[in-house]
Amino acid sequence: MHCFRGMRGRCGGLMMKHVIIGTAGHVDHGKTLLIKALTGIDTDRLIEEKKRGITIELGFAHIDWPDGTQAGIVDVPGHEKFIKNMLAGAGGIDLAMLVVAADEGFMPQTVEHLNILTLLGVKDGLIVITKKDMVDEEWLDMIKEEVRQRAVGSFLENKPVICVSAYTGEGIPQLKQALYELVNKASEKSVRVAFRLPIDRVFSVDGFGTVVTGTLIEGCMNEGDAAELVPSGVQTRVRNLQVHGNTVKTAYAGQRVAVNLASVKKTDVQRGDCVAKPNSVRVSRMLDVKLNNLKDSGRVITNDMQVHLYHGSAVMLAKVVLLDKDALQPGESGYAQLRMTEPIATKNGDRFVIRFYSPLETIGGGVILDDAPIKHKRNAAGVIEALKIKESGTASDRVLQLINEFGTALPTAEKLNAKLMIDNDELDAELGELISCGRAVEPIRGRYISSLALDKVAEAARQALNQYHRQNPLHAGMKAAELRQKVFKSPDQAISDALIAELCREGTIKKTGERYAAADFEVRYTKRQNGIRAKLISYYDDAGIEPVTVDEVMAAYPVNERTDFKQVLDSVVSSGDIVMLTPQICYSKQAYDKACEAAKRHFSEHDTMTLAEFRDALSTSRKYALAVLEYFDKLGITRKDGDYRRLNKGFAE
Repeated sequence: MHCFRGMRGRCGGLMMKHVIIGTAGHVDHGKTLLIKALTGIDTDRLIEEKKRGITIELGFAHIDWPDGTQAGIVDVPGHEKFIKNMLAGAGGIDLAMLVVAADEGFMPQTVEHLNILTLLGVKDGLIVITKKDMVDEEWLDMIKEEVRQRAVGSFLENKPVICVSAYTGEGIPQLKQALYELVNKASEKSVRVAFRLPIDRVFSVDGFGTVVTGTLIEGCMNEGDAAELVPSGVQTRVRNLQVHGNTVKTAYAGQRVAVNLASVKKTDVQRGDCVAKPNSVRVSRMLDVKLNNLKDSGRVITNDMQVHLYHGSAVMLAKVVLLDKDALQPGESGYAQLRMTEPIATKNGDRFVIRFYSPLETIGGGVILDDAPIKHKRNAAGVIEALKIKESGTASDRVLQLINEFGTALPTAEKLNAKLMIDNDELDAELGELISCGRAVEPIRGRYISSLALDKVAEAARQALNQYHRQNPLHAGMKAAELRQKVFKSPDQAISDALIAELCREGTIKKTGERYAAADFEVRYTKRQNGIRAKLISYYDDAGIEPVTVDEVMAAYPVNERTDFKQVLDSVVSSGDIVMLTPQICYSKQAYDKACEAAKRHFSEHDTMTLAEFRDALSTSRKYALAVLEYFDKLGITRKDGDYRRLNKGFAE
């Protein structure tokens, strides 16, 4: 894995299943020698390991079968002092090979490793009793019975127990066959999601630069792919890839991979980081989790307890905030929020382990339910209910809940899947069903809001509009910009406009001209106001494109009607019956439409228009032509460019 000068070839042919087998067990129980007997590869890399006879760092090998089936093997340390390294390797394990020496049986680290594998969600594997050549048959039978009893209640209950001697080779063929059967029935990992590789080793290779290794736990990684180091956010590129010492073009989930990273210094990377597709993994200092206290931990997990958090190859301090209980006794589980001292890159559904602060001992672990939550109050019923859905709700429930959490942000299917991690086709089906039954809405194609969140928007809009109507009873309604400001927190105008349009479609609000009003709102004039309105509209209809000023129009009314005049004028302007070009110049709708048509005809033949050209086209004076053009500028229909006007976005039909 350290050399990138091997053969270059593209993975081709049928997709192979990629499986990682992990060893686990007490120190000096023969794990490394067993792997050598199975694969011919010595995973003890370090001089210190050779000298002490124990595995300190992670070791890697691969096992091959005659039909081309292949699996990676991670040799994890057994010594208590090196449990951190064991956890770094255990995160990508599909199958476990729990190793127990015949001359010693179950030991403290055997128990701890089995607990860790269980907490990390490993579902299948077998037990290997090593060193059978060192004991007689009676003793061996006793050890076999012991391991079967100790496996009760774990994922290894009723799994194969195989006795071997790595020195003589006895039992090795049977073990290899049993592993072959397990590998072939193991589930395939998804390659349809963004790639993610937790880093467990970092080193430099002369002529190539920085190389990292890890187990690719999701997706497929291609030579040349853009990549991101998380949580640091450093941008890089996949320069070269190796799997089992061979250079490849593509690496798949479930493979042990060495990645040569471009434009990255060794000091930019550390174990615990992750290589991921850019913007595919969220970074947070808090996690909502389902937390399990091991039944044999011997520790009570209390609120605000400080623990060591292990996730993938990352290790950091965290505080446990229990959300639904005051304490977790051994064997109990509950909902909690982990608050870390530094950022961590995770995804929903990831597994983790916690160890007691001091002395270091494994006490529990669980599954991440929300990878970037807000800070919660303890014993909040709504929070607990939401976490229950995230843990065990149906796919439809989880999709709807997540859409609801986004509120008015209108997430895309891609954003939803980044947290849900379900098949794209399944997500599309669930979204379609939620929309068809009215539990979710698609205001913008490919973007979604829950009906619950939309109801909240509708109520806020009703309240804002009703208040406006009370203060402005003769106005047709509120301008769109003001409605957006009152109702929506999102600065995204496209989202706000889409939601306003959705409220209009469902009849919550209505649009009158360029204004919005509550669905049941109607302008109600007094008898006097109705008379003023009729005279105003009649005057401007007759005046055409050269009306007198507003002050001159108002002077024609008795003094006692002028307050009503101002209110009615404001009302008909808001309804669009009269267009106020300037505070003193108004047009009837017909006159304004005539001006628009004149401008449209000109711009259909010319790229620019001068004031004089528009004056002539409209057959009016410079005063009125200028008022219309400046109104067009204000609306964004035209823009001034020196002495010319250019068409910006056309005219409404």
